[in-house]
Formats: sequence, structure tokens, C-alpha cells
Amino acid sequence: MANPSVALVVVDVQVDFCPGGALAVPQGNRVLEPINTLLHLVTMNHRPIVATRDWHPQTSSHFTSGGGRWPPHCVADSKGAAFHPDLLLPAHTIVVSKGLQPNENGYSAFDGIDDKQTSLLNILTAHSIEGVVVCGLATDYCVRATVLDARGFGFSTFVVVDAIAPVNLNETDGDDAEQAMHDAGAQMVDTAAVQRLLVQDDGSHRRR
Repeated sequence: MANPSVALVVVDVQVDFCPGGALAVPQGNRVLEPINTLLHLVTMNHRPIVATRDWHPQTSSHFTSGGGRWPPHCVADSKGAAFHPDLLLPAHTIVVSKGLQPNENGYSAFDGIDDKQTSLLNILTAHSIEGVVVCGLATDYCVRATVLDARGFGFSTFVVVDAIAPVNLNETDGDDAEQAMHDAGAQMVDTAAVQRLLVQDDGSHRRR
């Protein structure tokens, strides 16, 4: 088996964040093909896969109705909270839910837990993960927050730039988020670079 020290983290590729959803990311559908490629590559190389999802209660301070900035979206068990039907998640995917409490924003994947109440940090530690490959939605919010936390916890972090898309409430938000992730030490890569990364077995992606 290949060295399993890198995990793929797919952030919030949910119906409500894709075109037609309650809080759609412009061109959010464009991430599906590259992410499906990554899912295949990672599965073939026996690496762990984590898929995160917003999973908000109906009443939340995250929503405009509760004093927050966003319209209601990804309410737990709703159709909009489901993973996009074209996202080809394998059966062994670890699902991490976030924003579960009424007073939580849940931007970062590291704020989430799996169905056993295990945090993402503990999941990665249990799998001896030293590096994370991050993709998904949206660049300027949940991807950014996840990447910055990953760097804060010492993981080597790779952001797949052709598998993310921004909300861009302000025109430069996506670009600014990519710069912030780069400045924090994340490596900005494409799907081809991830394929090369996955065949490495030299320890170059160890936590630091």
C-alpha cells in the first residue's frame, strides 16, 4: 500500500452551494469534474477521504433570520444539505458535519465532527495523516478557514486551485483568500500535481 499520510478533504460540495441552490457559488458546478478525478486518484492510492458538509439547525445565528449574514441553507436533513448528486463519493468516505449548533458558523472543517462525535483533527491523527489536500466550496469562506486551520495545526496543506470556486461577494475575495492561504504556507497546486504527490513516498509532506 502507498504511504497513507496524505488525506483528501472535500469541503461542502452540497446542493445549496451549487447553481440553483439557496446559497449558490457562481460556477460552483465547475469543481465537480476535478474533484471526481481527485476522488478516483485518492481511492486508487489508498488514501483517506473526508467530505465535509454544513448541517445547520433550522434556527441559527448563522442565518439572516437569526442575525447572521447568510440566507438559510444546508439545513440538516434537507435536500439542499445533501451532497451534490454528481459528486462521486466512495463508500469509505468519512463524513464530517459542521455548524451543528444554533450559535455556530462552522466555516472550518476542523469545527466539525463525524457520526461518532470525533473531530476532524482527531480523525486525521488516528489515521496518522501528516498532509491534507483540500478542495471544494467556497474558496473565500469554508475552504479558506479549513486551510488556515490545517496550517495552524501543522499539516502540510495543498489547495487544488482548479477544484475550488469563490462566492466573491467582493470581486477580489477569491483571489484574496488564495493569497491568504499561500501566505499561511499552503501549496497551491492543480489536479496533475496532486497525482504526482500521491505517488511520492519520501516523507516530503510530513507535518511541520
